[in-house]
Amino acid sequence: MMVKETKFFRKQAEKAERMAVAASDSEASQSFSSLAQAYRSQADALKKSKKEQTKKKTPKGNKPKKK
Repeated sequence: MMVKETKFFRKQAEKAERMAVAASDSEASQSFSSLAQAYRSQADALKKSKKEQTKKKTPKGNKPKKK
């Protein structure tokens, strides 16, 4: 489920960026840019959280050996 959420936030960020470029009002453009950054930050946080959960699930003794 995390991957879908991450993808959703990244798509929303892209939409907000397009709106920022399309907005004729500079204040609205800045608001959309800030929103895009917030969506990206949320996606990054979810990705980081997912990586940390994966590390916790892998027992230390069962890590694959590098050849």
